Amino acid sequence: MSDTRQDHPDPEAVARYFRDLQDRIASALAEIDGGTATVDAWQRAEGGGGESRVLRGGRVFEQAGINYSDVRGRTLPPSATAQRPQLAGRPFRAMGVSLVVHPRNPYVPISHANVRFLCAGESDPAWWFGGGFDLTPCYGFEEDARHWHRTAHSACAAFGPDVYASCKRACDDYFYLKHRAEPRGIGGLFFDDLNEWGFERSFAFARSVGDAYLPAYLPIVERRRDFAYGERERQFQLYRRGRYVEFNLVYDRGTLFGLQSGGRTESILMSLPPLVRWDYGWQPEPGSPEERLRDFLRARDWLSPD
Repeated sequence: MSDTRQDHPDPEAVARYFRDLQDRIASALAEIDGGTATVDAWQRAEGGGGESRVLRGGRVFEQAGINYSDVRGRTLPPSATAQRPQLAGRPFRAMGVSLVVHPRNPYVPISHANVRFLCAGESDPAWWFGGGFDLTPCYGFEEDARHWHRTAHSACAAFGPDVYASCKRACDDYFYLKHRAEPRGIGGLFFDDLNEWGFERSFAFARSVGDAYLPAYLPIVERRRDFAYGERERQFQLYRRGRYVEFNLVYDRGTLFGLQSGGRTESILMSLPPLVRWDYGWQPEPGSPEERLRDFLRARDWLSPD
C-alpha cells in the first residue's frame, strides 16, 4: 500500500482507540482464563511509554500478553526507513497494541494480533497504519480455520472486494519461515504502510481489524480448551513453539523495530512462549496427527466450501 500522504492524521484519536482495545482484549482473555493480569506500566527515556498486561499460569493460557505502547523518538530506526530512505533522520511517534497468546492446551492454537500507527515528522508528517492477526495451530481443525478466515473476511468486506484477498496473501507471505520452507500457521490478515485511503478510512480499517480479533479467536478457544491431551501432545506443542520463536527473532519487523528504537525489551520479547523445545532431526510418525499438520498449514482458500 502506497506511501503517499493524504490529509492530516489525528494521533490522539488513535491512542484513545488503542487503549480501549487493549482494555477490551485483556478483560476478555482474563475472563475466559479466570486469572488476573499483571499490569506493568513503563516509561521510555526518549519519550513516551506503555503498559504490558500479562496473564501467566492460568487455567486456559500458559501465557498471554497484551501490550500497549506510545513512544517517541528523535530519529526513525533503520527497520522503519529501509524502504523509506526519504524519512531517515525524522522524529517519530509510534503507537500500537500487540498481543500473543500461548494456550495451555495443545489443541488451542497460538494467536497473534496487532494494530499500529506511525507518524514521522512534525510539519506535514508522513504516517501509516499496519497490523493484522494470524493463527498458529499445533493440531489442525478445518472448522476453526474457516471460522478464523470468515471473520477476517468480514472485517475487510466494507473496504472493497479485494481487500481480504490482498491482506490474506500478504499474511501468508509474511508469516513464512524461509529457512524451514514452511508457513508459521494458517495466516489471517496482514497490512502495512496503509495511508492511500486517507486518514479516516485507513483508521476505520485498522479499527475493523482490531475489533475482529476477539470474535475470531474466542469461539475457537471455547471449542478446544477442554480437549483431553497427554504428554505426546504437550511435547509436540513445545516443539512447535520453537518455530514461533524462530520467526519472531529472525523475521518479525515489530520485534526488530522495538529493539532498534530502544523499546522496553521485556515487553518486546513478551511474545515468546514460557516453555519451548528443539529436538535435533525430529520427524513425526508417518500418518500421525503431527505429520498431518504439515499439509494443514499450506496456504489455501479457507473460504471455499471444498
